[in-house]
Parts: sequence; structure tokens; C-alpha cells
Amino acid sequence: MASVKELSDFLAQVQRRAYKQTVYAVRDDHAALDIVQDAMLKLAEKYGERPASEYPMLFQRILQNTMRDFWRRQKVRNLWTTLLSSFTSNTEDDDHDPLETLANENQDKHDEPFAELERRQTIATIEQALQKLPARQREAFILRYWEEMDVAETAASMGCSEGSVKTHCSRAVHALAATLEKTGLSKSSLKN
Repeated sequence: MASVKELSDFLAQVQRRAYKQTVYAVRDDHAALDIVQDAMLKLAEKYGERPASEYPMLFQRILQNTMRDFWRRQKVRNLWTTLLSSFTSNTEDDDHDPLETLANENQDKHDEPFAELERRQTIATIEQALQKLPARQREAFILRYWEEMDVAETAASMGCSEGSVKTHCSRAVHALAATLEKTGLSKSSLKN
């Protein structure tokens, strides 16, 4: 069993190396700092009582898993920007779930710097538009599309029916699409 000092010494020793490793992987200073801090907290909370000799392997595993979680969230955010651009249903069917019909498009464009800048600007605009949504719509949208929960998990989390989740998500997507169109983001600019 490691002492608090051993854990603290290990974290101080590994912090700079972990940060540099993460910056190279995610190419975002702020995200890298958050990832390293999350990994350090997880090690301290879940494995602080383990022997100090196990810390290096445990920390690397936690750090890698935290980076994977970051990439999954980024992928989802990129996908829902595409979702909003490909949302072409003209029906008022509130049970329509756009995530279920989303095609994975433009994957080869993700490496272009200009496309990355546009995506970041689009995401910032969408995040501002999300803040203007009613609380239940925002909650349903975030749980479904950012947290990647399915309809049943979202309904259980929100304490409502699956139909309500679909309705909230559909209304959120309609409202976001309208708001983004007013800010000058056309469907073609979201596709890039």
C-alpha cells in the first residue's frame, strides 16, 4: 500500500511527461491539460491504495483511456455538425431521430487545417446556440449526441419516455438548424 506522499511524488514526477505526450496526441494545450488532470484524479481516486510500483502502468493505461474518451467526444461533436447539415427532413414528425439516419461523410477532409478551423468555429457557434435551447431539449441533445447514449439510456437518465426523448431531440435539432441558418451557417458550410 502506497502512502499519500508516494502517490504525490509519483504524480509530480510524471506530470510533465504525461502533459507533453498528451499535447502531441491531441494537439490542443487546454485539452491536454484537462486530460492529464482527469487521469491523475482517476489514479488517485481509484488506485491510490495500490502499491507505488503499480502506478506507472496504471497511470499510462488511465491516460490512454482518457485520451480515447477525448477522441470519441471529438468524433461525436464532428458528427453532429454533419448531422445538422444533413438534416433535410421537411416533415414535422417529432419521432424522427436524425442520428439513426446519419451517414459518415467527409472523413478524409478532417486532416486539412482549414477544415479543422472551420469545424472549430462551427462548434463554437453551435455551443452558443445550444445555450439558448430550453433545458430539456438541451439535456436530451447533449445526452444523445455528445454523450452517445441511446434513446433508452437517455430516457432513463432524464426520467421520461423514449418518445419524449425523440421529441426533445427533434425539436432541438430544428431549433439549432434555424438558429445556425440565421447566423450565416448554411448547410454547405456545415458539410465542410
